[in-house]
Amino acid sequence: MMHGLTHILLLTGWLPTSLYGITLALALVVVALKPRGRRLPALLKECAVGLVAFIVVGILVWFMSDRWMVFGVELGWFVMAIVAAAAGALGFSITAIVHGRRWRRVAASVLVPFVLISSAVGVNAVYGEYTTLGSVLNLPNYRQLDQRHSTSATMTVAQWRRLAVEGRLPAMPKVGEVRTVKIPATVSHFVARDADVYLPPAALSHRPPALPVMVMMAGQPGSPDRFFGASNITTMMNDYAQHHHGLAPIVISPDQNGSTKQNSLCADTPVYGKAETYLTVDVTRWVTKNLPVSEAARNWLIGGFSQGATCSTQLGPAHPNLYGHIFAANGELEPTSHNRSTTVNRYFGGDLEAYLRHVPTEIIAREAPSAQTMLTTAGAWDAESQRNQLIIGKAAREAGMAVTTLISRDSGHDWHAVQAALHPQIEIFGEQTGLGTNTKRLSQYGGLDIIEQTPSTTDEVK
Repeated sequence: MMHGLTHILLLTGWLPTSLYGITLALALVVVALKPRGRRLPALLKECAVGLVAFIVVGILVWFMSDRWMVFGVELGWFVMAIVAAAAGALGFSITAIVHGRRWRRVAASVLVPFVLISSAVGVNAVYGEYTTLGSVLNLPNYRQLDQRHSTSATMTVAQWRRLAVEGRLPAMPKVGEVRTVKIPATVSHFVARDADVYLPPAALSHRPPALPVMVMMAGQPGSPDRFFGASNITTMMNDYAQHHHGLAPIVISPDQNGSTKQNSLCADTPVYGKAETYLTVDVTRWVTKNLPVSEAARNWLIGGFSQGATCSTQLGPAHPNLYGHIFAANGELEPTSHNRSTTVNRYFGGDLEAYLRHVPTEIIAREAPSAQTMLTTAGAWDAESQRNQLIIGKAAREAGMAVTTLISRDSGHDWHAVQAALHPQIEIFGEQTGLGTNTKRLSQYGGLDIIEQTPSTTDEVK
């Protein structure tokens, strides 16, 4: 029973539909029931209070989001509209409680929590952050990986594909699996939460090939579970594997922060420990030792969303011997906790030069020339992230990288932007690593606008 409760969907399905329906029905009941005194003047007063609350809160949230940047990113007009509408509904409800008779007061009182919950679910639907009830409660979604059955690669991807042509593939399940695993911080001693790993059908056979790897990170606050739950990458990978003889990249989502309340900056600092060493040394060594993967950098991609995207544009260029490809969705221009001054003082003891060694554009220039590829995306409603990706993309192109810059329509600083760009990224990466031929152009993927695409990337996309 608990398993069923934790897997109730929050973005689609019966729960959000029911919440919205009940909230609307309660509002209509409150309007229909007779207030104390004359109906029309009372309703006009209640509506007036609601309208004032809508306007005041809407303006306040707009200033907090777009002018004062309290949240670090712009919330987007849709989220601000939901918050303002909720404030208006609460103003109406509270006034109705004051004006109401017995049953009207009861209905208005019940309406208040439904407005709050419905608006929270609505905001979550915009961001796509929490996909299930279990993710809200931070409950684990996946079973532990049985490391006793860790398997080394027995052939190349090219050999696997030849066996597919000959009809002699090893037995394997129809879909891949996501498992949770504790990756030892042997070198870094970084205190990390459990990682999640997706194993495609080919990896679950008794004779797996050496598969490419995608190291993917959620934002902050976030977790490995959050990445898999919100990105929908498991469905995408299973679909890819179904069309490529069970082949798909292995996806590992490690914990780069240690807690939802921490921001490690994906750097080795005295504040939260050696996060960079954990990700680039401990995680890499564990993956190559325990999973059937290729060790060549051209077959590894590092990517993420928001703070995870910033990490990917730091660590990818800084470690070209590990990662041949970089994916960044709605990333920052540089790693910060609150602001640059606070970050430099807290994490680097006031040493600006030490901090700059972790800024993506500085790293890219320092490591140039580069043969890596970079695909970045930002939501159409996230102007700050769009600016960031253009600046980082320019530095990457100047360093010799093949750069693709995308804008995700009808999304902001949210997981919908990640999902839209992951579709082409998986196809492109699959072709780059020999899993299969990509026959689609970027323009054929829905919901995306191509801002820039270097010739070398265009050649790979076809």
